[in-house]
Amino acid sequence: MGSKVYLVTIFMILYASGVYSQLSFCSGDLGDPIFIEDFGAGTTNGPELGDDITSYTYVDSAPEDGFYTISSQIQQLASFHSGLDNTPGDTDGKAFIVNASFTADQFYQKTIEGLCENTSYEFSAFLQNIYDINSGACPNTGIPVNVRFQIWDSTDTMLLASGDTGNIDGTSTPIWTQYGLVFETGASQTEVILRMINNGDGGCGNDLAIDDIVFRACGAITTISSDISGEEDLILCNSQSSLSTTLSVSTEIGVFIQWQISTDGLNWSNISGATSSTYTTPGISTTSFYRVNTATDIGNLGNTFCSFFSLPYLIDFLEGPQAPTSNGDVQVCDNEALSPISVSVPSGLEVRWFESATSVEILATGTSYTPTSIGTYYAQAFIPNTDCGSTLRTPITLSLLASPVISNPIEQRDICNNQEMLELFAGSTNLEYQWSTGETTPQITITTGGNYLVTISNSFGCSVTKTFEVEGFDSPVISNAFSEGEAIVIQVETEGDFEYSLDGVFYRTVPVFRNEPGGLRTIYARNTNGCLPTTFQYYHFNIPTYFTPNDDGINDFFLLPDASFFTFSSVKVFDRFGKLLISGNGVNFRWDGFYNGKRLPPDDYWYVIETNDRLVTGHISLLL
Repeated sequence: MGSKVYLVTIFMILYASGVYSQLSFCSGDLGDPIFIEDFGAGTTNGPELGDDITSYTYVDSAPEDGFYTISSQIQQLASFHSGLDNTPGDTDGKAFIVNASFTADQFYQKTIEGLCENTSYEFSAFLQNIYDINSGACPNTGIPVNVRFQIWDSTDTMLLASGDTGNIDGTSTPIWTQYGLVFETGASQTEVILRMINNGDGGCGNDLAIDDIVFRACGAITTISSDISGEEDLILCNSQSSLSTTLSVSTEIGVFIQWQISTDGLNWSNISGATSSTYTTPGISTTSFYRVNTATDIGNLGNTFCSFFSLPYLIDFLEGPQAPTSNGDVQVCDNEALSPISVSVPSGLEVRWFESATSVEILATGTSYTPTSIGTYYAQAFIPNTDCGSTLRTPITLSLLASPVISNPIEQRDICNNQEMLELFAGSTNLEYQWSTGETTPQITITTGGNYLVTISNSFGCSVTKTFEVEGFDSPVISNAFSEGEAIVIQVETEGDFEYSLDGVFYRTVPVFRNEPGGLRTIYARNTNGCLPTTFQYYHFNIPTYFTPNDDGINDFFLLPDASFFTFSSVKVFDRFGKLLISGNGVNFRWDGFYNGKRLPPDDYWYVIETNDRLVTGHISLLL
């Protein structure tokens, strides 16, 4: 009991003097671990820790308050989380599982040896509150875990550093959290004592697991930079194998430096004589890693437990790719859009296009490129996301070919459909021709309007297209004509600007001719564009209303004019009482007003005219 009072008294004095500090991690470079405790691995619990390490009682399983076990199974009680230890890749890895006692007390102590004097160190450990709040065994989240970490000197009289985790409540899922504490050894201090103290009360909750306790030397942040790429890793290509770079390191004043080199980033060797803040590499021909080993005491350089290593600086040496394979120069007709040029490279490489063999401005990327003008362009292969390119660039030339020249690409012509022949001439000779009609001659002959296209090609394969827009004019189609008394009315099937004639000389635009004598007539109809007229034979039944058989040579007979037009015709004449006076074939029929040798008196007489397609009746007056 007396020794515990003494330790607590010492602790309180030191705490009051400001030794106590918040938990923290090393903010600079770290050395190799000088001490690691991961509590081993295996499927059986244990082994039991020595009495010099813990005053808690070991049990093989299910530790109650004030007891502990070492196990790969975190869930020692039903209220504990079911989970794994913290060590990465550790099969059946174990952890230190503690059920805190009812009073705050120390549950772990370990003497760490082999430290270097006048050196900063980082202590770290992973801790988990293993109470599973889903179990409902404790009210709310249970009594929280709260651990104090202390670092004492080897005499156990000087507290070097201390810090609390603060309350860590129970959780619904297992959570490992790392805590750290930084301290510094003094002169002749080569070992320290680590203590872990339970700050919380025992009872339901306050159950914890601890794993991966580590001590490592802690140094200042050391940063390596290159005069070529700054702090970014440097990528070099085989085309730059003679290139060297000066590496520089930024660190605290008074720190001793040793440059190291590695080919794999794992195995390192010192570079002879490289002990200053800068180092100039020789010409680089392989991938190399560089770092600096630093220490506050020159005697500690090389001691991985007492010195620190910067992060590696990588100079990545890449074998540059071969130049792209040309897919051939490209020629394009001067009347077409410019075509893309292209190259081929193995899968996984990038292609960049340039204006010349030495220019640095990138025009485009990708295996194909469509220039905005003709000329020679250069393709270079690169490893993606680097400037490691082929030592040579592949030239690809884009040039123009002359196309056939035509003076008038669209020509307009007129034609009277199906009445004349019109020759269309492509306008060039000694070339190849392909008409929309299927013909391949320099000229074609047409008889109807429409759009006629001809593609004219030269020996380069370049072509132009000429279009003939031929407006075709149709002659009117006379569908019918009929007589309205003495008038002839003409009907046409088509629409257009038409004109009409009965003699083929004088035309009018109105399709009606009045006061026309009866008989066979030829009707002419044409469009107004000068095309030939169409004709239509029509028999105009305009029977005279009277005749005067007085031998004066004018209208002396009643007859059927042009009766030969009909294949059959007949004429019959009756008096008003229906008596047949005369009849005969229409071709030969002539009546002079006589009946049985006697002239009939002036009167109205009735007639019936029959032809092969109609029957016409009416009356005619005999006048003297």
